Formats: sequence, C-alpha cells, structure tokens
Amino acid sequence: MSSKAVLDINDKPSAVQLITLSLQHLFAMFGSTILVPTLVGLEPSIALLTSGIATIIFLLITQFKVPAYLGSSFAFISPIITVAGLDASGMAVNPGNAMIGAMAVGIVYAIVALLIRMTGYKWLMALLPPIVVAPVIIVIGLGLAGTAVDMAMNVNGEYNGLHFSAALVTLFTAIIFNVYFKNILSAMPILLGLVVGYLYSLAIGIVNFAPVKEASWFALPKFLIPGVDYDFTITGTILLAMVPVVIVTISEHIGHQLVLGKVVNRNYVKDPGLDRSLLGDGLGTLVSALIGGPPKTTYGENIGVLAITRVYSVYVIFGAAIAAVIISFFGKVMAIISTIPVSVLGGISILLFGIIASSGLRMFVDNNVDFGNNRNMVIASVILVIGIGGAKVEFGSLVVSGMALAAIIGVLLNLILPGRDKTVEDFD
Repeated sequence: MSSKAVLDINDKPSAVQLITLSLQHLFAMFGSTILVPTLVGLEPSIALLTSGIATIIFLLITQFKVPAYLGSSFAFISPIITVAGLDASGMAVNPGNAMIGAMAVGIVYAIVALLIRMTGYKWLMALLPPIVVAPVIIVIGLGLAGTAVDMAMNVNGEYNGLHFSAALVTLFTAIIFNVYFKNILSAMPILLGLVVGYLYSLAIGIVNFAPVKEASWFALPKFLIPGVDYDFTITGTILLAMVPVVIVTISEHIGHQLVLGKVVNRNYVKDPGLDRSLLGDGLGTLVSALIGGPPKTTYGENIGVLAITRVYSVYVIFGAAIAAVIISFFGKVMAIISTIPVSVLGGISILLFGIIASSGLRMFVDNNVDFGNNRNMVIASVILVIGIGGAKVEFGSLVVSGMALAAIIGVLLNLILPGRDKTVEDFD
C-alpha cells in the first residue's frame, strides 16, 4: 500500500503547499466532524474547535511521528443521545451528561495505554477479537438506521416528499463521488454530498437563512465547562452507556494505526507504540469533553487523503488542525452550517450508518470468521439481537442498554464459552 512519498513525515512544505494541502485535510474531515454534533444536539463550532485541539494533542503525544487527524466519533452518537436526550428542536437537553461520559472514555483510554506500556498489547487483542468487535460495529450502524431514515423522509413526524428528494440527491451525490472518482474527490464524499444536497435544497426553497442574518462574523464557540455550565455528577448509567463503546473505538484505533503504517511505510505499533497513540486519542477526547466537544477518533477520511496525495508530512496535519481552530470562531460560517436541512443530513446519514454496519461485515470477511462454528454463531447472534433490539438491564436507577449491553455480553461470552482461539497476531 505504501509508495514513495512526495513529502515524508518530517518534511517541511512550502508556505503555498502548507495552505493548500492542509485545506485538503480540513475538507476531508469537515463533513463528518460537524455531522456528529448536529445529530446529537451539540454545537458544530465546538466540535470543530476541539477536533483541532485534539489533533495537536495527539501529534504532541506521538512525538510528531503519526500524521493522523482526530475528528468526531460516530460510535458515540447513540450513547450521547441516550444520556443527553434531545428536545423537540433536536438540541441536547443534558449535554453535560455526554461530556462526563466522554471524560470517562478518555480516562479509560489512558488506563489501557498504561497497561499496554507495562504488559504489551496482545492481551487487548485477545480480549477484543473480531467475533466480538464486528457485530458491535454492525449494531452501531443498524441501530441508527431508523434515525437516518426519519431525518431523511419526515418533517415533524410526517412524510415530506420534497425534503426526501433533497435527502436522495445528497445520498446519491456522495455515492457517485465515493465510487466513480479515484482522485482526491473520492476521499471527501460526505462533504461533497452535503454541498450538492445543500445547493439542491436552496433551489427547492427549503433552506432558512434567518440564523445567518442574526449571526455575528466572529463568535466564541459554545463552551461547556464542568461545574459552571452543568453539575459534575457522575452516575453509573452515564458510565455504562458511554464507556463500553471503547470496545469498538479502541479496535478502530488499532486498525487505523495498522492501515496508516502501511500507507506511510512505518510500524506504528512499535514506534511510537500503541500506548502513545491510544494515550493521544484518549487525552484528545478528555480535553475535548472538558470544554464541550464530542469524543474523538482518528479519521479514515484523512488516511485516505494521505494515500492519494502521498503527502505524509505532520506539518500539513498540524496546519489542518490550526485551520479548524480558526474557522470555529467564524460565526457566519457556523450559522451557514446550521441552515443545512435535516433531510440533507439524513441523506448522508443513510450512507454513513450503512457503511459503519458494512464495515462490521467486512471485518468478519477479512478475518475469516467461521460461522460454521457454533461458538461464533452464538456470540454474533446474541450481540446483534440485544444491541439492535434495544434490550436493557435495570438495577434501580442504573440502566445498561442497547449497544453497551451487547458489547459487555459479547466480551463475557467470548471469555466464557469454550473453544476460544488464544493465538494473537504479532504486529511488531
């Protein structure tokens, strides 16, 4: 997968190269990073700001050896909605709950990173095999399918053909750019789908520009500070809704590091090590949550840009992070983003959530999971039905439900049932 670099990891681009190449990475991550907060009722500006800050933290922790960009994580959409709740306008009712959960996630990342540094990574790979992680990923995607279709098709709970047409235009635009284009455009189908869907929405008259007229040119992102903007109260329900998702996100992180290493011809498991990259991801999420941003993860979109352009310079990633921070303070830009119709977001969500589910299926295939083995069949089946069916366990005020419950049961079944494969691939 690797090829000769145009700019290698520590090569410094010219000023013109820095600006243009950094903007490419900004565009690649922009659509996904602002989509997550929009879906869970948070402010896009704070998500954009914290994506830049988290990326800078990640670069520092990994000693500027890993050219990865950190954006908003899709894995936490359902848990955030569960703990924060949404009002009639789609805004989070108790966003502080989501921030507390995200802080806990960041701390768990740091603990896992410390354990890896002390004992190596193979225990983690044994704990999270594909037969557990893949069905949980499918649950994440399919569990949100109803939300995506409702956003695309309905207005105030009723079918609206005009809005649905905007969703379909957005959806098929993203598909076309993803499938039929092989250059840099194929790395940013989400952004391009949103742009074309928005232009179509303008043409059919379903865009409301009132927020843009009222917005200032420059505005502070909406910070959420613990103890100031919300009571810092940790509950078991928040922790059990958010923390089990690390079963998926840590596996995703490891996968991204392996793919990225192949792209740039480095062994990131060995240097700087999974302990540092996981710590960078976790601290990025923790700092993000401390000021009101959603959990973070390394972005496959930006790895795609690296592969296409063969520009691996960490200075370019750093430049994209700085650009994200700056843009987050432009009130008019953030206001324009807020005018994107829900149906357009729904159209792109149909593709995104479907891709998430399909990536779980791909994990089964890539790892040659044998469904002729009853053990594998049982684990996958239980995770899928519990997760998608919305099962829950209540202990007084403590509730464990849906994906979190499915992930926990999946890990337990894998450890308890006989016939577990104890061999772990060596990535050193």
